[in-house]
This record gives sequence, C-alpha cells and structure tokens, in this order.
Amino acid sequence: MVDQLSANYLYRRNNVFYFTKRVPKDLSNFYVTNRIVVSLKTKSNVSAMRASKSLTQKLEDYWTSLRITKFEVPAQHLLSKDKSVITSSEAPKLSEALSLYLKLKGIGKDKTFVRGANRNIKYVIEFLGDYPIDAFDSKDASAFRDHLISKGLVIASVKRVFSSIRSIINLAIQEEGISCSNAFSRIYMPESLDSEKRQPIPKSAINLIQNKCREKDDELRWLLALLSDTGMMLGEAAGLAIKDIQIDNKFPHINLVPHKWRKLKLKEAKGRYH
Repeated sequence: MVDQLSANYLYRRNNVFYFTKRVPKDLSNFYVTNRIVVSLKTKSNVSAMRASKSLTQKLEDYWTSLRITKFEVPAQHLLSKDKSVITSSEAPKLSEALSLYLKLKGIGKDKTFVRGANRNIKYVIEFLGDYPIDAFDSKDASAFRDHLISKGLVIASVKRVFSSIRSIINLAIQEEGISCSNAFSRIYMPESLDSEKRQPIPKSAINLIQNKCREKDDELRWLLALLSDTGMMLGEAAGLAIKDIQIDNKFPHINLVPHKWRKLKLKEAKGRYH
C-alpha cells in the first residue's frame, strides 16, 4: 500500500516513509534519473515531516550552487593569473598525485622507476608550481616543454618526461574520479634534429677517465673502467660473476651471460667482450 503526501514530498510504502522530488529540467544533465527517491527509514509521521523539510532545503541549496557554477564568472578577464589565488579545486596536487602513483604502481619496481617519477614531477613543480592537477592548462604544458628544450634536453628525453607525467596525472584522475582533462596530453613535440644524434665520446676523454680510475683504484672505478673498455651497459657489468671475467685466457675476454640475479635486457646482448 502506498500513501501519497505530495505537499511534503513524502509517500508511504509498507508503513515506511519515503522522500521523493523531481529533478529540475535545467539540472537534468547532472543526474542519471529524473526523480530522487530516498527511504527515510522511519514509520513516524513527525520524523518524516522533519526529515522531508531538511532534505528539501539541502537539495534547493545544492541546486542553487549547481546553477551558479553554470554561469560565467563576471569580469573573468580581470582575474589574477596566479593559480594559488584563483584555484579552489579539491583535486590532488601534483605532489599528491605522485604519491598515489608510487603507492599503486611503485610496488615491486626498481629504484630507477621511483627516481624517474620523482624527478619528472619535480621538474614540473620547480617550473610551474605544486598545484591541483586540474589547475594546469595546455598553455602551461607547452611552456614546460619549451623550458625543458631550453635546458638542453633532446626531444626524445622531453617525450619521456611528458609520458611519465601523463601517466601520473591520468592515474590520479581515474582513481579520484575527477572530471578534468590532462593538460600534459596531446602537446605537440617538434621533430628530433640531426644535431641530437648521439656523438661518440672522444678517445682523449676515455683515456682521461681510465687514468683517473687507475688513480682511485676502487670497486666503483673498476666498474667505470670496465664500461669504458667494453661498451657494456651498467646493469650488464654490475651483474657479472667472477668466473665471467677471463683475464688469464690466451685471449682475455668477458662472458656476458644471464644469471639468476640479473637477466640480460636483450637476447642479442648475450656473447663475449674482448
């Protein structure tokens, strides 16, 4: 049995009171239904009437705030460009988005992953500031791109920085349920220049490094000297076992093979260095 008490937006079903109110047409895009129905979980007429008045007032106040947000801000062109003044966003700041990213995706990752994420967000904060992620726009991102290029980063490095920042912000948007775009997406990147091609290290520089390694003569310098002589990657050299280094052989060489503590990055890397 249903009793309708329309004047107070109430009806009763099985002796339990329900509050119901139609969503205004001008705010229908904010809702997935055209009517709000809430169980008041009471059989008391007095309690239901009191709750109905309270809910009605709260809804009217909320709907007023929604209508205000749809209006353009008067004299918007006179607003300060300082984001710390104009933003009242509840979205996480860049630093908070980074913490969330490392918490969810940093599990099991090596120090390089964590260090890279921290470094890239630090670049943004130093240049643009630590603001909510929805306070940035494409103009900010473009200025940041130009800033990195002016510091001497090649385009490939700039793209890697942006890729990391996009991932961090996208995760925060998804996890926090924020309705905003990622300002660091779809930013134009100029083509790489021929001058960006990696140039070989001069022989004189290699000789200088090797001489300094002999002077210091410790484990770190042995590793550096090994890299300078062989061209191995750091992980390959650091993961060698003693038996891999064949100094007393007729043809001194290093066996580069995978180990349980270090796999080779590329299959074709397996082989010998003479």
